[in-house]
Amino acid sequence: MIKKIDKYIVFKYLSTFFFTVLLITVFAIVMDFAERINHFVGQEVTTREIIMEYYLPFIPWINGLMWPLFALLAVIFFTSRMASNSEIISILSAGVSYNRLLVPYLFSAGILATILWFGNNYIIPNSTRIKNEFSAEHIKKSEIKTHSNNFHFFVNPDEKAYVRFYKSKDTSVHTFRLEKFKDGKLVDVLKAKKLTFKKAPNTWTMHNYERHKFDGLEESLVLNDGEEKDTIFNFSPDDFVYYAKEMEMMTTTDLKHYIDNERARGIDAARKYEIELYRRTSDPFTIIILTLIGVAISSRKTRGGMGLHLALGVVIGSAYVILAKFAATFVNNLNLSPGLGVWVPNIFFLIVAIYLVFRAQK
Repeated sequence: MIKKIDKYIVFKYLSTFFFTVLLITVFAIVMDFAERINHFVGQEVTTREIIMEYYLPFIPWINGLMWPLFALLAVIFFTSRMASNSEIISILSAGVSYNRLLVPYLFSAGILATILWFGNNYIIPNSTRIKNEFSAEHIKKSEIKTHSNNFHFFVNPDEKAYVRFYKSKDTSVHTFRLEKFKDGKLVDVLKAKKLTFKKAPNTWTMHNYERHKFDGLEESLVLNDGEEKDTIFNFSPDDFVYYAKEMEMMTTTDLKHYIDNERARGIDAARKYEIELYRRTSDPFTIIILTLIGVAISSRKTRGGMGLHLALGVVIGSAYVILAKFAATFVNNLNLSPGLGVWVPNIFFLIVAIYLVFRAQK
Protein backbone atom coordinates (compact mmCIF):
# COMPACT_ATOMS: atom_id res chain seq x y z
CA MET A 1 0.00 0.00 0.00
CA ILE A 2 1.34 3.42 -0.99
CA LYS A 3 1.75 5.76 1.95
CA LYS A 4 2.34 9.48 2.20
CA ILE A 5 5.99 8.91 3.06
CA ASP A 6 6.39 6.90 -0.18
CA LYS A 7 4.94 9.74 -2.24
CA TYR A 8 7.10 12.21 -0.35
CA ILE A 9 10.35 10.32 -1.03
CA VAL A 10 9.46 9.61 -4.68
CA PHE A 11 8.68 13.30 -5.22
CA LYS A 12 11.90 14.36 -3.48
CA TYR A 13 13.97 11.88 -5.45
CA LEU A 14 12.59 12.67 -8.90
CA SER A 15 12.39 16.45 -8.40
CA THR A 16 15.95 16.62 -7.06
CA PHE A 17 17.18 14.30 -9.81
CA PHE A 18 15.71 16.32 -12.67
CA PHE A 19 16.83 19.59 -11.09
CA THR A 20 20.36 18.14 -10.96
CA VAL A 21 20.01 17.04 -14.59
CA LEU A 22 18.94 20.54 -15.60
CA LEU A 23 21.80 22.29 -13.81
CA ILE A 24 24.58 19.99 -14.97
CA THR A 25 23.24 19.77 -18.53
CA VAL A 26 23.20 23.57 -18.85
CA PHE A 27 26.69 23.71 -17.38
CA ALA A 28 27.91 21.03 -19.84
CA ILE A 29 26.42 22.89 -22.82
CA VAL A 30 28.05 26.17 -21.74
CA MET A 31 31.43 24.49 -21.28
CA ASP A 32 31.18 22.66 -24.60
CA PHE A 33 30.12 25.84 -26.43
CA ALA A 34 33.09 27.73 -24.97
CA GLU A 35 35.37 25.00 -26.29
CA ARG A 36 33.74 24.74 -29.75
CA ILE A 37 33.03 28.41 -30.51
CA ASN A 38 36.18 28.84 -32.59
CA HIS A 39 35.15 25.89 -34.77
CA PHE A 40 31.66 27.32 -35.26
CA VAL A 41 32.98 30.77 -36.22
CA GLY A 42 35.32 29.31 -38.82
CA GLN A 43 32.60 27.19 -40.49
CA GLU A 44 29.75 28.05 -42.83
CA VAL A 45 27.09 26.95 -40.39
CA THR A 46 24.00 28.75 -39.12
CA THR A 47 22.91 29.20 -35.52
CA ARG A 48 19.86 27.05 -36.20
CA GLU A 49 22.04 24.19 -37.47
CA ILE A 50 24.27 24.42 -34.39
CA ILE A 51 21.27 24.24 -32.08
CA MET A 52 19.18 21.66 -33.95
CA GLU A 53 21.94 19.38 -35.24
CA TYR A 54 24.46 19.56 -32.41
CA TYR A 55 23.20 20.87 -29.07
CA LEU A 56 19.73 19.33 -29.06
CA PRO A 57 21.22 15.87 -29.81
CA PHE A 58 23.99 16.69 -27.33
CA ILE A 59 21.46 16.76 -24.45
CA PRO A 60 20.38 13.08 -24.63
CA TRP A 61 23.99 12.02 -25.30
CA ILE A 62 25.45 13.66 -22.19
CA ASN A 63 22.51 12.54 -20.06
CA GLY A 64 22.86 8.97 -21.25
CA LEU A 65 26.41 8.98 -19.92
CA MET A 66 25.73 10.79 -16.63
CA TRP A 67 22.31 9.64 -15.40
CA PRO A 68 23.68 7.02 -12.94
CA LEU A 69 25.93 9.65 -11.34
CA PHE A 70 23.09 12.18 -11.33
CA ALA A 71 20.97 9.62 -9.46
CA LEU A 72 23.71 9.09 -6.86
CA LEU A 73 24.16 12.83 -6.27
CA ALA A 74 20.39 13.46 -6.12
CA VAL A 75 19.83 10.68 -3.56
CA ILE A 76 22.70 11.87 -1.38
CA PHE A 77 21.56 15.50 -1.58
CA PHE A 78 17.96 15.11 -0.44
CA THR A 79 18.48 12.10 1.86
CA SER A 80 21.29 13.91 3.66
CA ARG A 81 18.96 16.85 4.25
CA MET A 82 16.29 14.50 5.56
CA ALA A 83 18.83 12.97 7.93
CA SER A 84 20.07 16.34 9.15
CA ASN A 85 16.45 17.38 9.81
CA SER A 86 15.94 14.12 11.77
CA GLU A 87 13.28 12.98 9.27
CA ILE A 88 14.93 9.58 8.79
CA ILE A 89 15.03 9.02 12.54
CA SER A 90 11.35 9.96 12.82
CA ILE A 91 10.38 7.54 10.06
CA LEU A 92 12.28 4.66 11.63
CA SER A 93 10.94 5.54 15.09
CA ALA A 94 7.40 5.31 13.71
CA GLY A 95 7.94 1.60 13.12
CA VAL A 96 9.00 1.68 9.47
CA SER A 97 11.83 -0.77 8.86
CA TYR A 98 14.94 0.27 6.98
CA ASN A 99 14.15 -2.17 4.17
CA ARG A 100 10.66 -0.68 3.86
CA LEU A 101 12.23 2.76 3.68
CA LEU A 102 14.18 1.65 0.62
CA VAL A 103 11.02 0.80 -1.34
CA PRO A 104 10.22 4.33 -2.67
CA TYR A 105 13.91 4.81 -3.49
CA LEU A 106 13.98 1.61 -5.52
CA PHE A 107 10.66 2.50 -7.17
CA SER A 108 12.03 5.88 -8.27
CA ALA A 109 15.30 4.30 -9.41
CA GLY A 110 13.30 1.74 -11.40
CA ILE A 111 11.45 4.53 -13.24
CA LEU A 112 14.73 6.24 -14.13
CA ALA A 113 16.36 2.94 -15.11
CA THR A 114 13.47 2.13 -17.45
CA ILE A 115 13.67 5.55 -19.11
CA LEU A 116 17.46 5.22 -19.52
CA TRP A 117 17.15 1.69 -20.92
CA PHE A 118 14.68 2.83 -23.57
CA GLY A 119 16.81 5.88 -24.33
CA ASN A 120 20.05 3.89 -24.57
CA ASN A 121 18.55 1.40 -26.97
CA TYR A 122 16.49 3.59 -29.29
CA ILE A 123 16.51 7.36 -28.69
CA ILE A 124 20.11 8.26 -27.80
CA PRO A 125 21.72 6.37 -30.74
CA ASN A 126 19.66 8.37 -33.26
CA SER A 127 20.47 11.69 -31.59
CA THR A 128 24.14 10.69 -31.30
CA ARG A 129 24.23 9.95 -35.03
CA ILE A 130 22.98 13.47 -35.81
CA LYS A 131 25.50 15.00 -33.38
CA ASN A 132 28.45 12.95 -34.65
CA GLU A 133 27.65 13.63 -38.30
CA PHE A 134 27.56 17.37 -37.58
CA SER A 135 30.77 17.10 -35.57
CA ALA A 136 32.54 15.15 -38.31
CA GLU A 137 31.57 17.77 -40.89
CA HIS A 138 32.18 20.96 -38.92
CA ILE A 139 34.27 20.22 -35.80
CA LYS A 140 36.37 17.06 -35.91
CA LYS A 141 36.80 15.75 -39.42
CA SER A 142 39.16 13.14 -37.98
CA GLU A 143 36.10 11.32 -36.56
CA ILE A 144 35.55 9.86 -40.05
CA LYS A 145 38.24 7.22 -40.54
CA THR A 146 39.26 4.99 -43.43
CA HIS A 147 40.82 1.54 -43.51
CA SER A 148 43.49 2.65 -45.96
CA ASN A 149 46.74 0.72 -45.44
CA ASN A 150 47.44 -3.01 -45.09
CA PHE A 151 43.88 -3.95 -44.25
CA HIS A 152 42.99 -7.62 -43.67
CA PHE A 153 39.39 -8.81 -43.32
CA PHE A 154 37.24 -11.90 -43.85
CA VAL A 155 34.70 -11.65 -46.66
CA ASN A 156 33.08 -14.76 -45.17
CA PRO A 157 34.39 -17.52 -42.89
CA ASP A 158 36.19 -19.24 -45.80
CA GLU A 159 37.42 -16.17 -47.71
CA LYS A 160 40.05 -13.74 -46.50
CA ALA A 161 40.91 -10.50 -48.30
CA TYR A 162 43.96 -8.26 -48.13
CA VAL A 163 44.12 -4.65 -49.29
CA ARG A 164 47.41 -2.81 -49.42
CA PHE A 165 45.89 0.61 -50.02
CA TYR A 166 42.39 2.02 -50.39
CA LYS A 167 41.91 5.41 -52.06
CA SER A 168 38.68 7.03 -50.95
CA LYS A 169 38.70 9.80 -53.59
CA ASP A 170 38.02 7.41 -56.46
CA THR A 171 36.95 4.35 -54.38
CA SER A 172 39.79 2.24 -55.72
CA VAL A 173 41.65 -0.65 -54.10
CA HIS A 174 45.34 -1.16 -54.88
CA THR A 175 47.13 -4.51 -54.55
CA PHE A 176 44.20 -6.77 -53.77
CA ARG A 177 44.41 -10.42 -52.73
CA LEU A 178 41.55 -12.84 -52.01
CA GLU A 179 42.25 -16.25 -50.49
CA LYS A 180 39.67 -19.05 -50.41
CA PHE A 181 39.91 -21.99 -48.05
CA LYS A 182 38.23 -25.38 -47.94
CA ASP A 183 38.52 -27.67 -44.92
CA GLY A 184 41.27 -25.39 -43.60
CA LYS A 185 43.36 -25.67 -46.80
CA LEU A 186 44.11 -22.93 -49.33
CA VAL A 187 42.39 -23.77 -52.63
CA ASP A 188 42.18 -20.48 -54.56
CA VAL A 189 44.12 -17.19 -54.64
CA LEU A 190 42.87 -14.22 -56.66
CA LYS A 191 45.18 -11.23 -57.11
CA ALA A 192 44.58 -7.87 -58.76
CA LYS A 193 46.81 -4.84 -59.00
CA LYS A 194 43.75 -2.62 -58.77
CA LEU A 195 40.00 -2.74 -58.11
CA THR A 196 37.68 0.10 -59.00
CA PHE A 197 34.13 0.34 -57.73
CA LYS A 198 31.69 0.19 -60.67
CA LYS A 199 28.18 0.19 -59.25
CA ALA A 200 26.17 -0.60 -56.14
CA PRO A 201 25.88 -2.72 -54.27
CA ASN A 202 29.10 -4.75 -54.71
CA THR A 203 30.25 -4.70 -58.34
CA TRP A 204 33.98 -4.06 -58.85
CA THR A 205 36.26 -3.99 -61.89
CA MET A 206 39.52 -5.94 -61.62
CA HIS A 207 42.62 -4.63 -63.43
CA ASN A 208 45.68 -6.79 -64.19
CA TYR A 209 44.48 -9.83 -62.30
CA GLU A 210 45.64 -13.41 -61.91
CA ARG A 211 44.16 -16.56 -60.39
CA HIS A 212 46.03 -19.40 -58.73
CA LYS A 213 44.11 -22.60 -57.89
CA PHE A 214 45.21 -25.58 -55.79
CA ASP A 215 43.73 -29.10 -55.91
CA GLY A 216 45.87 -31.48 -53.88
CA LEU A 217 49.16 -31.80 -55.71
CA GLU A 218 47.77 -30.12 -58.82
CA GLU A 219 47.69 -26.38 -59.32
CA SER A 220 46.87 -23.95 -62.11
CA LEU A 221 47.81 -20.34 -62.76
CA VAL A 222 45.94 -17.96 -65.06
CA LEU A 223 47.52 -14.56 -65.82
CA ASN A 224 45.42 -11.75 -67.24
CA ASP A 225 47.94 -8.93 -67.43
CA GLY A 226 46.45 -5.79 -68.93
CA GLU A 227 42.90 -7.17 -68.87
CA GLU A 228 39.82 -5.98 -66.97
CA LYS A 229 36.91 -7.97 -65.60
CA ASP A 230 33.79 -7.04 -63.67
CA THR A 231 32.96 -9.21 -60.69
CA ILE A 232 30.98 -9.13 -57.46
CA PHE A 233 32.66 -9.17 -54.06
CA ASN A 234 31.00 -9.34 -50.67
CA PHE A 235 32.13 -5.83 -49.69
CA SER A 236 31.57 -2.24 -50.77
CA PRO A 237 33.34 1.13 -50.32
CA ASP A 238 31.27 1.69 -47.16
CA ASP A 239 33.19 -1.16 -45.51
CA PHE A 240 36.39 0.89 -45.74
CA VAL A 241 34.93 4.05 -44.17
CA TYR A 242 33.68 4.29 -40.61
CA TYR A 243 33.09 6.72 -37.74
CA ALA A 244 35.43 6.59 -34.75
CA LYS A 245 32.48 5.76 -32.46
CA GLU A 246 30.12 4.23 -34.97
CA MET A 247 28.65 1.77 -32.44
CA GLU A 248 27.18 4.67 -30.44
CA MET A 249 25.18 5.73 -33.52
CA MET A 250 23.36 2.42 -33.98
CA THR A 251 20.07 1.47 -32.40
CA THR A 252 20.16 -1.83 -30.55
CA THR A 253 18.39 -3.56 -33.44
CA ASP A 254 21.01 -2.30 -35.91
CA LEU A 255 23.80 -3.11 -33.46
CA LYS A 256 22.71 -6.73 -33.10
CA HIS A 257 22.34 -7.05 -36.86
CA TYR A 258 25.84 -5.64 -37.39
CA ILE A 259 27.37 -8.00 -34.81
CA ASP A 260 25.67 -11.01 -36.43
CA ASN A 261 26.97 -9.98 -39.88
CA GLU A 262 30.52 -9.54 -38.61
CA ARG A 263 30.42 -12.95 -36.95
CA ALA A 264 29.06 -14.54 -40.12
CA ARG A 265 31.92 -13.04 -42.10
CA GLY A 266 34.43 -14.34 -39.58
CA ILE A 267 35.57 -10.91 -38.45
CA ASP A 268 36.60 -10.52 -34.82
CA ALA A 269 36.22 -6.73 -34.94
CA ALA A 270 32.80 -6.70 -33.32
CA ARG A 271 34.11 -6.81 -29.74
CA LYS A 272 33.74 -3.08 -29.12
CA TYR A 273 30.22 -3.29 -30.56
CA GLU A 274 29.38 -6.09 -28.14
CA ILE A 275 30.68 -3.93 -25.28
CA GLU A 276 28.34 -1.14 -26.36
CA LEU A 277 25.43 -3.59 -26.57
CA TYR A 278 25.91 -4.87 -23.02
CA ARG A 279 26.60 -1.36 -21.68
CA ARG A 280 23.13 -0.23 -22.73
CA THR A 281 21.61 -2.71 -20.28
CA SER A 282 24.15 -2.42 -17.48
CA ASP A 283 23.97 1.38 -17.18
CA PRO A 284 20.26 1.45 -16.19
CA PHE A 285 20.94 -1.21 -13.56
CA THR A 286 23.74 1.02 -12.25
CA ILE A 287 21.12 3.60 -11.25
CA ILE A 288 19.52 1.10 -8.86
CA ILE A 289 22.88 0.11 -7.36
CA LEU A 290 24.07 3.68 -6.85
CA THR A 291 20.70 4.58 -5.36
CA LEU A 292 21.17 1.93 -2.67
CA ILE A 293 24.70 3.17 -2.00
CA GLY A 294 23.51 6.78 -1.85
CA VAL A 295 20.79 5.97 0.71
CA ALA A 296 23.15 3.86 2.82
CA ILE A 297 25.84 6.54 3.16
CA SER A 298 23.56 9.57 3.55
CA SER A 299 20.72 8.32 5.76
CA ARG A 300 22.82 8.54 8.91
CA LYS A 301 23.18 11.90 10.63
CA THR A 302 26.88 12.80 10.90
CA ARG A 303 28.97 15.78 11.93
CA GLY A 304 30.23 16.29 8.38
CA GLY A 305 26.67 16.62 7.17
CA MET A 306 25.84 16.95 3.49
CA GLY A 307 29.38 17.98 2.54
CA LEU A 308 30.85 14.71 3.77
CA HIS A 309 28.09 12.70 2.09
CA LEU A 310 28.56 14.47 -1.25
CA ALA A 311 32.33 13.97 -1.02
CA LEU A 312 31.77 10.23 -0.47
CA GLY A 313 29.38 10.21 -3.41
CA VAL A 314 31.94 11.83 -5.70
CA VAL A 315 34.59 9.32 -4.59
CA ILE A 316 32.27 6.36 -5.20
CA GLY A 317 31.15 7.73 -8.56
CA SER A 318 34.76 8.27 -9.62
CA ALA A 319 35.69 4.76 -8.49
CA TYR A 320 32.83 3.33 -10.55
CA VAL A 321 33.95 5.20 -13.70
CA ILE A 322 37.58 4.11 -13.24
CA LEU A 323 36.60 0.47 -12.70
CA ALA A 324 34.33 0.58 -15.77
CA LYS A 325 37.20 1.94 -17.89
CA PHE A 326 39.56 -0.76 -16.62
CA ALA A 327 36.99 -3.46 -17.36
CA ALA A 328 36.47 -2.16 -20.92
CA THR A 329 40.25 -2.12 -21.46
CA PHE A 330 40.56 -5.71 -20.26
CA VAL A 331 37.79 -6.79 -22.62
CA ASN A 332 39.49 -5.11 -25.59
CA ASN A 333 43.00 -6.38 -24.87
CA LEU A 334 42.43 -9.70 -23.11
CA ASN A 335 40.30 -12.71 -23.90
CA LEU A 336 37.55 -11.62 -21.52
CA SER A 337 33.85 -11.98 -22.28
CA PRO A 338 32.35 -8.57 -23.22
CA GLY A 339 29.25 -9.29 -21.16
CA LEU A 340 31.24 -10.19 -18.06
CA GLY A 341 33.62 -7.28 -18.53
CA VAL A 342 30.82 -4.72 -18.79
CA TRP A 343 28.99 -6.14 -15.76
CA VAL A 344 32.06 -6.43 -13.49
CA PRO A 345 31.64 -2.86 -12.07
CA ASN A 346 27.96 -3.51 -11.34
CA ILE A 347 28.70 -6.84 -9.68
CA PHE A 348 31.41 -5.27 -7.50
CA PHE A 349 29.33 -2.25 -6.50
CA LEU A 350 26.26 -4.40 -5.89
CA ILE A 351 28.29 -6.24 -3.25
CA VAL A 352 29.38 -2.88 -1.84
CA ALA A 353 25.75 -1.67 -1.82
CA ILE A 354 24.51 -4.78 0.02
CA TYR A 355 27.26 -4.38 2.62
CA LEU A 356 26.53 -0.66 3.14
CA VAL A 357 22.77 -1.24 3.43
CA PHE A 358 23.29 -4.06 5.92
CA ARG A 359 25.68 -1.86 7.92
CA ALA A 360 23.30 1.13 7.79
CA GLN A 361 20.52 -0.92 9.37
CA LYS A 362 22.60 -1.20 12.53
